[in-house]
Amino acid sequence: MKSEKYDLVGAIMDYEDDNLDSDGILKLFSYLVKTGKAWSLQGSYGRMAERLIGGGYLDKSGKILKGGEFHEDEDITGSKD
Repeated sequence: MKSEKYDLVGAIMDYEDDNLDSDGILKLFSYLVKTGKAWSLQGSYGRMAERLIGGGYLDKSGKILKGGEFHEDEDITGSKD
């Protein structure tokens, strides 16, 4: 059985163009965290990864813990600051 290769460049382009739904964003950031790329790309990727981890959407290894609708600019961490 042949596995499909993840199209990282295409996913980043879709993310930058605001063409990913919440599931697509979770899949992208799951991949970025799993591979460590979230921490080597521009800072906004690391910050978004941290927000998704803090909000319980991903664990620190990049595993998707829950789905759900969210918007990139909303507070998904549940913090009250």
